[in-house]
Amino acid sequence: MKRDQVVMITGASAGLGRAIAHGFARQGAKIGLIARNREALEACGEEVEQMGGEALVLPLDVSDAAPIELAAGKLEEAFGPIDVWVNNAMTSVLSPVKQMTAEEFKRVTEVAYLGYVYGTQAALRRMLPRDRGTIIQVGSAMAAGSIPLQSAYCAAKHAVIGFTESLRAELHHDKSNVQLTVVQMPAMNTAHFTWVKNRLRDKPQPVPPIFRPEVAAKVVVHAAGADRPRREYWVGPPAFEPIVSRMFVSGRSDRDREETGYRALQSGVPDDPNRPNNLWDYVPGRHSAQGPFDRKSCSFSPQVFLDLHHKWFAAGGAALVTAMVVAYKRK
Repeated sequence: MKRDQVVMITGASAGLGRAIAHGFARQGAKIGLIARNREALEACGEEVEQMGGEALVLPLDVSDAAPIELAAGKLEEAFGPIDVWVNNAMTSVLSPVKQMTAEEFKRVTEVAYLGYVYGTQAALRRMLPRDRGTIIQVGSAMAAGSIPLQSAYCAAKHAVIGFTESLRAELHHDKSNVQLTVVQMPAMNTAHFTWVKNRLRDKPQPVPPIFRPEVAAKVVVHAAGADRPRREYWVGPPAFEPIVSRMFVSGRSDRDREETGYRALQSGVPDDPNRPNNLWDYVPGRHSAQGPFDRKSCSFSPQVFLDLHHKWFAAGGAALVTAMVVAYKRK
């Protein structure tokens, strides 16, 4: 993996974004940290420094393009040209469509879709003239198979894929060396489920199997270090199962999504309808990469391990075949 990269991460105050910052910090990266919560960003920055990286705290709301552009300039002034841009910021509302407001749909779209657009444009303004750099879009299994009660978020993730595919075609047409990839994520143990706006009766929870955010962060860091990252990475079976089921068993897939949304998404413990949520403003606190579901979370994914080390297995397979051929010829 490449060291000393200059990296911008949106949604870096907690959860996956914070875990991604930790992963890059261990590689000695210089990292711009974007989110609304200065206190949490400063806590993340302290962790980055302790892990061997350098951090620049950039508190802002990604729904506004102008501050993102200014933040990109500040990062380059502090550390030099941006090598990697990770779009990760998100917000959501757990609610049936019939109870959603127009303002809520707009807000989720502005953060979870337009925030990616604005971040990508800020990165391109700097990477295209230099003809290098990597843009990573943090996706979701719900970009392939939507589930009920998360219509705004699912729609935003679908939009990110459409936007990214159009941009990829343009970069190919221009013979650009700027790299673009999507990392599709499974359910993760993050604070998202403790502060998401919720109209359901019970407290929400990630749909099992649940992964620790560090598992997914490894894939992001791996993609950033590749000379030619793949078009798309899938983190764990939950990220690619919706794609396969939609292609081959759409009727069953619809029933599965109903089960996922109405049962698996709820914990069975009543939620407080007046608790703070992060739709319009951040929830105060220093926060962390982890959520409250650590006991239910997987710290290892065989699929991710094989994915990140496939060259080793390919080399081992080739060596085994060679040995078998040599042994056969000696008979």
